[in-house]
Order: sequence, then structure tokens, then C-alpha cells
Amino acid sequence: MLPPEIQRIVLLIGLAATSYLLILAWNEDMQADRSPISYSEAPLVSDQQTNAIDTSAIRPSIVDQRQSDSDIPDISLLSSDELPTSLATNDAFSEVQAQTPESRLVVVTTPKLKVWIDLLGGDIVRVQLPKYPVALDLQDTPFLLLEQNQNQTYIAQSGLIGPNGVDKNGQRPKYSTSVRELNMDDSDGQTDLVLSTLADGVTVEKVFSFTADKYLLSVSYRLTNTSDDAFTAGMFTQIKRDRKAVLADDSFSLAPDPYLGGAITTLETPYQKVEFDDLDEDALQAENTGGWVAFLQHYFLSAWVAPADQQIRYYARPTKDNNYLFGFTGPAKTLQPGESGVWNANFYAGPKDQVELEAISEHLNLTVDYGFLWWIAIPLFKALTFFHDLVGNWGLAIILLTLAVKITLGWVSAKGYRSMANMRRVAPAMKKLQERYSSDREKLSKEMMALYKKEGANPLGGCLPMLAPMPVFLALYWVLLESVELRQAPFMFWIEDLSAMDPYFILPLLMGASTYLMQSLNPQVGDPMQVKMMKLMPIMFTVLFLFFPAGLVLYWLVNNLLSIAQQTYIYKKVESERS
Repeated sequence: MLPPEIQRIVLLIGLAATSYLLILAWNEDMQADRSPISYSEAPLVSDQQTNAIDTSAIRPSIVDQRQSDSDIPDISLLSSDELPTSLATNDAFSEVQAQTPESRLVVVTTPKLKVWIDLLGGDIVRVQLPKYPVALDLQDTPFLLLEQNQNQTYIAQSGLIGPNGVDKNGQRPKYSTSVRELNMDDSDGQTDLVLSTLADGVTVEKVFSFTADKYLLSVSYRLTNTSDDAFTAGMFTQIKRDRKAVLADDSFSLAPDPYLGGAITTLETPYQKVEFDDLDEDALQAENTGGWVAFLQHYFLSAWVAPADQQIRYYARPTKDNNYLFGFTGPAKTLQPGESGVWNANFYAGPKDQVELEAISEHLNLTVDYGFLWWIAIPLFKALTFFHDLVGNWGLAIILLTLAVKITLGWVSAKGYRSMANMRRVAPAMKKLQERYSSDREKLSKEMMALYKKEGANPLGGCLPMLAPMPVFLALYWVLLESVELRQAPFMFWIEDLSAMDPYFILPLLMGASTYLMQSLNPQVGDPMQVKMMKLMPIMFTVLFLFFPAGLVLYWLVNNLLSIAQQTYIYKKVESERS
């Protein structure tokens, strides 16, 4: 029969192996239970016009937009004091029912975007991102960002409001175009899709300008006033979204949910979140010169961007159909007979690419939300990008970043390890004191402090090696969670996505083993309960890290290995100095 110690080791190994197999089986079952991802051939469009209260005979300040059925913002949001109180009618709404909903869609395909536009209102009702597969095992299925169907509403709307605007009284105009499908390749530069309608006898063109290599497109209204009367209107742009979670979100289960909601930029607050719950209590209105309004989700966003010199008014509110509007209006513009004019804004739908977003509009890059440690996370991301440019692999870049951080904080860790070495050296004497004064806690404390002072040991100094990398760890956590560059980024062997958890939990187990090895090098001081709690830490860390992104576990594992090497070196150095 085996000795009790051997039996205990065998039982522990068997229990660990069984637990590992159970976790693998549980993970496989969870993956199998995931709903399959599939998209309809086209978004759902409605042939119903929106009903709205008539605001033509009353001042806009009386109108409560939160109680309105209309998506169209009130003309009070236009930046002009000269708007008349009565609105003319126009013929932009004629024969709306002549087209079936299915025939109203225009599809534009570029190397980076596939966009569906509804001729009723000229709204963007679906956007797919061909460069970003929805999942690793669905490489031919592009990520769906904007969508309109029975289960989801997420569309981008724009229009002209005011006395001669084509969007008024809850009615959206019907546009016409000779193009039903537009395809662009990498060799194409800019291509325009022109929609047209009538407003008070004047032809209004709504122009979508696409660039082959960009996620940014321009939406503009242009016309020449051929009538005998002045033409007054202003442009509105908005994002209409329900508050449902993203169906294809591939964030890991134990992570905090990435922010889902609106955001604007103002003079006082460069990045201001506009959350659903806040809008349920009170609608939002604000002003700015230039700027943007965006809707954020994990890794991706959509945003309307105003001209930099334009005075705009933000608004955000819920609607009666349980959706939310996040938008802005520009100033009203009046064209006298014979004059021409253009109203324009830009629309972005794509990944949270910090470099591209910063080039589009000031502060738009802040939508990559790194939390309260952004001041650490931004330099970390830049360093990570630098290392990736050198080695071409995000996993290797994380290893190099870990080494760089370790070198930077090496002097802090060295002080802590030196203190721990002294604590380890005095551990036998500490144990004797604990045995001698076990019944006199006050005397024990005095003798312990005297021993620490005599030997130059600091019981708190050992905390530095653990606490110093924690802000970096938390900041890197948000970098991996928010940076789309690491989405589905492979490392090597079985790690195919550094932003997702290790499918076989090998990295977390190695990290747990390295944590146990580090702990075995530390002095076992304190009361028995504290010692037992410390021995449980490697197990607790391992369980916690099972569901963390592989890139983060890789950072902590490499940090542990470097710490073990540094700690061993300093321990030997201290021992040689004392001998």
C-alpha cells in the first residue's frame, strides 16, 4: 500500500485532472448552446409613414418631443431666430405607397462597407463590415453593425427640417434614383450615390459620397432654389437605436460589460456619455461648435460628425416605440431665388480605430473608453502598437511590453524583493518569538518590531512587487477589452484570439503554477490563518483567470516568470552580502 503522503498527492492530481476535464466539458456545452448567427438578405423596411402631432401653428417650445410619435426633431432645435411659425406643405411625400418596401432599398458595397439605404427618408438601415468577421469560425460572415428587423432597431437617419424642409409633420420624403446597386473596389476613389425628391417645386438632392478605403462617408443635401420664394431649412442627423444588447458580442463572460449607449462632445466635456437610463428620466439638449454624436458598443461605433465651424445643437430622447434618438441639428439656412446651397455632415460606421477616429474629429478617439486609468492605458496601447510593428504578432508584442514594464518598474520590485529576502532570513527568529510570546500579544509586537529594526526588514515592503504592476494590469485589461486591433488576433499554437479566454485553459493553469512558485519563495510570516489564506491565493487567481482574455493571462504569466527570476537573483545577492 502506498504511503499516506503519496496517496494524498495521487488524489490531488486526480482531482485536478477531473476538475480540468469538467471545465473543458462545461465550456464546450456553453459554446454549443450559443445561438447560430445568421442574417436576412435585406433589412426590414416599413411602408407606414410616421404619425406626429402637428406643430405648424404653435411655438416649438411648447412641444414635448418625448411625447411625440415622430422621429423628426422639432424645428426649435435649428439655430435660427427667424424661422416662421407656420410650415408650408410640399410634394416630397407623393406616391409613397407606390413603391413596395422591398423595392426601396439601394445597396452600396465598398471594400470596407456594405450599406443598405432606404429610399423612404434616405436612411441607412443596415451596415455590414466585410473586414471584420462576426466570429473566428464564421470568416465569411461580416459583422453586422447597423440593422433594422423585427428584433432590432439601429439605423442612421438624416433630413431637412424647417419651413421648406422635406421632413416635416412626421412625414419622410420619398426619394428616387436610377441606381439600385453600387459596387466599388480598391482602385476606386470617391463615388457618389444621388437621391432626389421635390420640395415646394424645388429638386432636392441627397448625396451619399463613399470612399473605397474609408469607413467614413459624406451625406449632403444640395439644391438650387428655382422658385420665386425663399427656401429655408436646416439639416438634422441622428442615430435611432433600441437598448438591446449586441447579439454577436464576443466579450468574455466575467468581464464588465463594455459601454453600450450614446456619447457627445461639448466644450465643457470632451467625452460625455449619454446613457439610456438618463434619457428615461430627462431628454438631453446641448450645444457645441462642430463636434459629433456617437453610439458606442464593444469594439465598434457609429457617429455623425458635424462641420468643424458649424454651430450645432445636440439632442437625445426616448421615443414611444421604445427606441432612443441621439442626434444634432445644424443651423437653418435660407436660399433666395436663384441661390444654391449645400447642407452636409459625415457619418462613420466601423471599428474603434483610435488613429482614424482622431483624424476625423477632435475627441472622437475618446470613444475608445479605457476607464479611469486611461492615462496609463493610452501609453500602453501606443507601446503595444510599437512592438507589434516590430514583430508582427500581438502575443509577442504583449511579451515585449511586459518586459518593458518590468524593466521600468524594476527598481520598485527590487526594493520589495530585498525586503522580502530580509523577512525570509529572519523568519526562523520570528517563529521563535511567536512561540515564546504566544500568550502576550503586546510583548510579541514589541519584540517583532525590534527584530525588524535590527535586521533591516520591512513586513510591508514585500507588498510592493505585487502592488506596483496592478495599475498596469488593470489598464492593460481595458486595452485588451476595448482595442479592436486585438479582436480575433492570434498568438501561436492553440491561441487564436488574444481577446478571448484560452479555450483549453492552459495559460491560466501555467499562470497559477507560476503564482504558487512565487509564493513558495516568499517568507511565510503571520498567524496560521493568514498563512492558510495566502496558500489559497494561487488557486483563487487560477479560477479567476480561467475566463480572462488570453492576452491578459499571457501578460501576467510572463510578469510572474520575470518576477521569479528577479526575486531569485536578489535573494542570492542578499545572502551573499550577509555571508
